[in-house]
Amino acid sequence: MGRPRHLRRAGLVLLQPPGVQAGRAGLRPPGQRDHADLNPAGSSRVLGAGLGWRIPVARKRPKGVLEIGWACFESAATGRIEHVPTAVCYPETLVRRTSVQAGGGHAWRISALTTPRKRAAPWKIVVVTGAPSWAEYWAPVLAALPANREMLVVDRPGFAGSEPVEYVGDIRVQAAALAPLLETAPGQRLMLVGQSYGAAIAALMAAAAPRRVRSLVLLSGYFGESGPTAKRLVDWGSKLLAFIPRDLKNAVREVAGQPSQIEHLHRALEQATMPVHLIHGTRDDFAPLAAAERLFARIAHRSDARFQTVEGADHFLNDGPPDDLLALLEACLPARGSELSIWLREARDQVNRRLAALRRRIAPHSARDAAHAPVT
Repeated sequence: MGRPRHLRRAGLVLLQPPGVQAGRAGLRPPGQRDHADLNPAGSSRVLGAGLGWRIPVARKRPKGVLEIGWACFESAATGRIEHVPTAVCYPETLVRRTSVQAGGGHAWRISALTTPRKRAAPWKIVVVTGAPSWAEYWAPVLAALPANREMLVVDRPGFAGSEPVEYVGDIRVQAAALAPLLETAPGQRLMLVGQSYGAAIAALMAAAAPRRVRSLVLLSGYFGESGPTAKRLVDWGSKLLAFIPRDLKNAVREVAGQPSQIEHLHRALEQATMPVHLIHGTRDDFAPLAAAERLFARIAHRSDARFQTVEGADHFLNDGPPDDLLALLEACLPARGSELSIWLREARDQVNRRLAALRRRIAPHSARDAAHAPVT
């Protein structure tokens, strides 16, 4: 839609006169405000304003550790919440920034990117991103999503446009805060994706909402063990903690503090009743493949647990061709027959829980009656 595919992937912004198919390049006619207008320090400059032309400077979304690191410093210095404003790259009919009220009794606003739909799609896909948590790096995937799917990708608490500004280290607190993202339209089904550090948080969210989450995907999951690149970055970041931008600082503290919380992930996976899919690149040097394999061994006895490796892929599966990632996610959607099996299993478990509770209530009365029964 709009730009040629090769330009859209590169994140380039085309130059266009006012009012002429403005939405195609994510631009606005004169007088209409957008994300960049509200963020004057953004990466978009307006040239020839006296002629009514809005001409953003073509700019690629950063890639790699050095480019993204520099973008963090630049955004922090200019007050931007995005490294490259999404509203400049995509029309709001395709990718739109939104916010929701946090759950768990917190007064925070949680920022996210979503795919607007006139009618609710049959499936809603919610993505809990990693550390640092930047939804904007999923924008090409959001833009490539078919019309019969919806996607919402969140900036987690303490990152990008989400509140609070402070570090939120407890993954249970984050899971509770993000719970409202799981709201669906009537008849709509939901798949929850946790990426990297977000995988453990997504697992907690799924375990707390088994009737809503129909499929759980742990994508390049970080499970308390760092690969060589992550170790090096966390080591450097820890030494420079007082000098690096907030998002990097919070990411370093999150990764360093996750191993002590891994038991919460294990407990959540034991409680989860929906299908669980682990997807991991064979060349992931941030979150080791071996750690994902060990986690899967804990749930391998389940018939609805699946492990898939992506040959030659690194940690950032969302950085590749969007269609490839969408195909991986599509394969994680349960078929109608399997959904019926899930519903029957949930119903059986609920009946068993109620019977157990009833037996616990009856047992004291039965013992008391037996004690007072006449002896014959």
